[in-house]
Amino acid sequence: MPKIVDAAARRQEVVEAVFRIIAVDGLERASLREVADEADLAVGSVRHYFTSSEELLVHSFGVVVDRIIARLTRARDRIAALPPGSAEHYDGVLTLLGQFLPLDEERAVDACVWMAFKNAARIKPFLAPEADRSHRAVAAVMGWLIIELTKDDDAAREQALVTEAERLLATLDGLTMHALLQPEWMTAQMCRDVLDAHLRGLGAVPTGH
Repeated sequence: MPKIVDAAARRQEVVEAVFRIIAVDGLERASLREVADEADLAVGSVRHYFTSSEELLVHSFGVVVDRIIARLTRARDRIAALPPGSAEHYDGVLTLLGQFLPLDEERAVDACVWMAFKNAARIKPFLAPEADRSHRAVAAVMGWLIIELTKDDDAAREQALVTEAERLLATLDGLTMHALLQPEWMTAQMCRDVLDAHLRGLGAVPTGH
């Protein structure tokens, strides 16, 4: 009796092969043939699930975006249940921001893949819709976070919301790239220190600190 293949699981195997290739050799090597070799599959098997390299890359970009957004959403939900201004709330904010950063193997791969796709979208129009979705979703979380951190100052919140959300996102992008390129210098503690300084610059100081 022929073995039944779980289509969703096989597609995920192929996507994980794409991620491994990008993390080691960059996006340009992620052709159907290279991905098939990495996944230990025939090219025809990969084509059964993805008809072209473009379709495979768009799907893979969507997967990494969804992973990051899911982590952010879980962290946001935990923060929302904590009293604003408390040390626990502040630590929750730092934990949420840390979901972007390459602080463990899973987040390092996701960060590398995410940055590679975002950069490639500049010259590959077929990736642009996912890049736009990624930016909008992450910017929305940053906007929510700025509101959460400035609840007691409605005027400042209204004026600073968009600017501060983008400034925080730019800080995260820079930290992510620096941590990927200089991991011995930009350690988890250094990343936390930079984020702590940024948040304190917003006036987000936990009670008793």
